[in-house]
Amino acid sequence: MSDHIHDVIIVGGSYAGLSAALQLGRARRDVLIIDEGKRRNRFAARSHGFLTQDGIDPAVIAAEARAQVMEYPTINWLAGRAETAERTETGFAVTTAGQRHLSRRLLLATGVRDILPDIAGLEERWGKAVFHCPYCHGYELNQGQIGVIAGSDLSMHHALMLPDWGPTTFLINNAFEPDAEQLKNLDARGVTLERNPIEEITGHADIRLKDGRILSFAGLFALARFELASPLAHQLGLQLEENPVGSVIRTDPMKETSMAGVFACGDAARPMASVALAVGDGNLAGAGLHRSLLFGAI
Repeated sequence: MSDHIHDVIIVGGSYAGLSAALQLGRARRDVLIIDEGKRRNRFAARSHGFLTQDGIDPAVIAAEARAQVMEYPTINWLAGRAETAERTETGFAVTTAGQRHLSRRLLLATGVRDILPDIAGLEERWGKAVFHCPYCHGYELNQGQIGVIAGSDLSMHHALMLPDWGPTTFLINNAFEPDAEQLKNLDARGVTLERNPIEEITGHADIRLKDGRILSFAGLFALARFELASPLAHQLGLQLEENPVGSVIRTDPMKETSMAGVFACGDAARPMASVALAVGDGNLAGAGLHRSLLFGAI
């Protein structure tokens, strides 16, 4: 273990973590970023909805962001998985590969892990022909046929949104049965209802139903649940906020968690997710951390 104490350890070097690091680097703060290289959107070929970066490979955005951040001499990068985090007398300790790293403040930008529906052929098409966010991927379907795969009645949200991007079929797949009001709303949006269960997804985005029929789509949308990608928030006993598809770390307006000195940002700390939102969240967390270093106490 090194005796050196960083100002901030950032766990997670994707868009949110890098954005926070940029603010801290510009404030000439000593920062260690620990990252295991598993961006949530690594399955997607293009990122959309982020000004100046629309349509760019998300890996390119991440690589350029890292290159720019690492130009600041007070920022260091460590590739690996942060295994444990704990409070110490001087701040916090994070271990990775048996090494213990110390800091005055800690930022969790660890992201979340999507829990995909158990449908044959879906996992290998995730981010390519099966999506979660209409704003991120709907436009590129060019108003073609769209399929929405139900996971529960929460999928009504997708089914009612997607007709803005193309003719929509709602595949109930035995997940639930719409009530009279829901059926009325679906009809008002021109949504076609398909009750026959799904056998598998084949081709680009073809649905083979249990009765043998094949329905072809330009793209599919499925509501995936998620879980925190790292155990650190649980280890530290941080308060979480429950929402219908998963839990995120609770933070105050400046992104500080329920434990003084621990901040969180990005997908792990907000229910809505996009590259643009992650960057903004990280920017705010960076400012919050700097303010805490100047004026806060733990």
